[in-house]
Amino acid sequence: MNRALAATTGLQVRRTPRTPSAPAAERPEAAYRCLSAEDLATDRLLRQPVFIISSIRSGSTLLRMMLGAHPRLHTLHELHLGRIDVLCDNWHSERAMSALGLARGDLEHLLWDRVMHRELVRSGKDFIVEKTPANAYMYRRLKDCWPDARFVFLLRHPESVARSWHESDPDKRPYDKAVTDVLRYMTAVEEARTADPDGFTVRYEDITADPEREMRRLCAFLGVDYAPSMLTYGRKSSRELVRGLGDWRDNIRTGTVQPGRALPEEDEIPEALRPMCAAWGYTS
Repeated sequence: MNRALAATTGLQVRRTPRTPSAPAAERPEAAYRCLSAEDLATDRLLRQPVFIISSIRSGSTLLRMMLGAHPRLHTLHELHLGRIDVLCDNWHSERAMSALGLARGDLEHLLWDRVMHRELVRSGKDFIVEKTPANAYMYRRLKDCWPDARFVFLLRHPESVARSWHESDPDKRPYDKAVTDVLRYMTAVEEARTADPDGFTVRYEDITADPEREMRRLCAFLGVDYAPSMLTYGRKSSRELVRGLGDWRDNIRTGTVQPGRALPEEDEIPEALRPMCAAWGYTS
């Protein structure tokens, strides 16, 4: 189908080749225009999408499940939108899109918007929530794509994040490497959180300690009534929780909020993570 599309229009949609050693933050940025509020009526189908901005292993799948149990909120597995490219591969298509004022990034934004709007309409709900951790690297672009987007910043103790990431594959991922990996994500989260004074910050530890209180707070931010169903989102199967699209382990499949791990002692926090622990209020 992609081959036929290219032959007739010169347009191609493709996944970016996998380069695990190169984080999303280092990918070349596609050119695009920043939408104004007036542009929304013609350029976007989706209104007020919600993006969870977090590091890997911070509880974003749990938060997704809880929000998805709300009658007005539709949540998806991780979409990895930033890894989808739309290209003009001949002169004719490039000139045609340019005449419409559409650069490569604009075409990608239209595709992202259409995909998410499609899923929202199919759900019959009012608002959509997306939680890919790599969104931390593209906060600015998401904001430019949807000026009315709302952002939820999910924090977790940095050492707990590193420990969880290490334990998910200890042979492949020694603890020191896990620390380096998660620090890159957390730095991007903090940069986005600092840039967005209107965003909402929630902690994984607070969700697991008092889920009703935190869901009430979050519902108030999103402008929807609290729904008790959010606390018991339902047992999930392997088909619903797939590796690579979010957490898939036993705890998340239970359908209820499980207790979080104990916070680390001060002397268990590696030096590299101490500044982030202080910035997020976990240490003084």
